[in-house]
Amino acid sequence: MSLKGKRIGFGLTGSHCTYDAVFPQIEKLVEEGVEVLPVVSHTVQSTTTRFGEGAEWIKKIEEATGNKVIDSIVKAEPLGPKIPLDCMIIAPLTGNTMSKFANAMTDSPVLMAAKATLRNQKPVVLGISTNDALGLNGANLMRLMATKNIYFIPFGQDAPDKKPNSMVAQMTLLQATVEAALENKQYQPVIIEKYKYEQ
Repeated sequence: MSLKGKRIGFGLTGSHCTYDAVFPQIEKLVEEGVEVLPVVSHTVQSTTTRFGEGAEWIKKIEEATGNKVIDSIVKAEPLGPKIPLDCMIIAPLTGNTMSKFANAMTDSPVLMAAKATLRNQKPVVLGISTNDALGLNGANLMRLMATKNIYFIPFGQDAPDKKPNSMVAQMTLLQATVEAALENKQYQPVIIEKYKYEQ
């Protein structure tokens, strides 16, 4: 399935260590002819870590997509009625944002964009990155997996020996997951042995 001409929202939340895996996928979508509208959480905008400053990441995503970031709830709301998306991606999706999404909380631009997309009965694709997927957040993960129009980039334990509750999406499967989601299908297998996948 060609993604050329599709309008796709791309939400980033605060799993800074995952950005290097995500940005090549944004670039691939742009190369495919996708109009990528970047949406960033407050954490992305304001946090400085050893992986870079918020302003640096904002500049990088704007350069990659050719579009200004959507950085407020007010700016994200029109993605439902006025600027409808074919698909909304959230990658990386932190455990914090996952728990809010599963419980219908809309307190960030990324969550508003996702809510607006579901309102239009369009697919939302999630690429998780959380140390708590097999902990307290497990219930939220399963709730989202059972929700109509929500699809997951295949994910697995990234370091089961050191972080047994941690699960991270295999971001190289992002485009394939989006293509399947646009046909109302979950790309399979959804649960993979990630720590072996990359060896």
